[in-house]
Amino acid sequence: MTRKKSLWNIPNVLSGYRILAFPVIFYALFTNNARIFIILLSVNLITDILDGFIARRFNMQTEFGARLDSIADIGTYICAFTGMFYFHYPFIQEHVFEFSLMMTLYIIPQVISLIKFRRSPSLHLYSNKITGYIQGIFIFTFFNFGNYPPYFYFMIVFSTLAYLEELICVLYLKELRSNVKTVVHVLKSPNNAS
Repeated sequence: MTRKKSLWNIPNVLSGYRILAFPVIFYALFTNNARIFIILLSVNLITDILDGFIARRFNMQTEFGARLDSIADIGTYICAFTGMFYFHYPFIQEHVFEFSLMMTLYIIPQVISLIKFRRSPSLHLYSNKITGYIQGIFIFTFFNFGNYPPYFYFMIVFSTLAYLEELICVLYLKELRSNVKTVVHVLKSPNNAS
């Protein structure tokens, strides 16, 4: 007999914390408190790494947790990019093409998934997980130490490729699920064809 996994576990509590932190992060942003903004954003990025590691290491992965984590990820990145606009607008202006390309390729699979499956993807592909780390490191280092151009471009290229992989999966899958692994796993499985 398999035991039902609890929704109240450490990874879900960490994801919940990240969601609850959004109003405080935005408050720090709009009161021009860069120090508190950077500290809270950094804590969100660190807890993002921890919740995924704990969920995988201690077999606490759940469909609910995957969705909660995706919501927390999206919110954290919205906070980060809003902070870039607010505190570092010239940097955004200088790299408008790169950010636009990356954001467009992120949004397209989200929209297709909402139309096709009536919810966001939450696929948790390996490339998405790696992208989360790469983007998290970029955001953390950018706000704490400034921009390092080679890493910025590496982040843009890797993110773009990961979002293209997600797009292929969303287009190909007939039923949406989390923890899909890679586009190769999706294309190889005869049950996935739409």
